[in-house]
Amino acid sequence: MAVVSSVDQGLLALTGGQARFEVQAATVRAALRQIDALHPGVLARVEAGMAIAIDGEIHQEGLLEPIGPDSDVVLIPRISGG
Repeated sequence: MAVVSSVDQGLLALTGGQARFEVQAATVRAALRQIDALHPGVLARVEAGMAIAIDGEIHQEGLLEPIGPDSDVVLIPRISGG
């Protein structure tokens, strides 16, 4: 199963502190929908301002990216410059 994880404090607040999820999905969005069904608000938070790393490659708009059964997906807060 693919693993989705994050240390983002906003996401951890939504998931009751759970930082790691094992999912079976073909895309990042499908994986996040599974998590969002258990912890409402997760998908909206990711869509609002998170980058997504899939197997070490960062995607700014990665919701439609495919993932494999052994993929490692990390949700990363976007860093803004000032």
